[in-house]
Amino acid sequence: MEPIILASSSPRRQEILKMLKIPFRVIIPNIDETLTTAIDLEQIPELLAREKVTAVIHSLPAGQEIPWVLGADTLIIFEDKILGKPETHEQAIEYLTMLQGKTHSVVTAIVLYNGHTHDTTTRLCKTNVTFAPMTSEEINWYVETGEWHGAAGGYRIQSLASCFIAKIDGSYSGAVGLPIYELYDILKEQGYSVLE
Repeated sequence: MEPIILASSSPRRQEILKMLKIPFRVIIPNIDETLTTAIDLEQIPELLAREKVTAVIHSLPAGQEIPWVLGADTLIIFEDKILGKPETHEQAIEYLTMLQGKTHSVVTAIVLYNGHTHDTTTRLCKTNVTFAPMTSEEINWYVETGEWHGAAGGYRIQSLASCFIAKIDGSYSGAVGLPIYELYDILKEQGYSVLE
């Protein structure tokens, strides 16, 4: 299998590629992730994932052959608002207090650049996640674990937050940050076989 350049610093995305035995190297894209509200919220992850792929391609030395570049971006949408990564302990508590007992959407876009055909393909995955009602003691306990650092919405679905997640409607791996079915489908469509 040809190596893929992963345009992301996310350890979760790296773990999924390792699980699929897809060889990859990481190049962290340098982009401005300031969110625009000029477009539909669900289109923002695709826009940012495309920007990540483009930034990585432009960062490579001129004349270097570029095989495959994979970008992904995940956004949490709750009541028509974006919940980014909390900046403080208090903001993490505020986010979880809003989410507890309710359903929100986790929208992940993946963008694959095929260097052989110079085509870019995208997939969007939307997962609805429902938190059980939580007491302030449970919210404080979770925030004290520190898992909220660097996590959109202030939680990590693949870790201790799963204690409080009552229902997932859609792709679990999409909510983690790299939807496996959509990734497999996009690779297969572009002629990249993971079955070797």
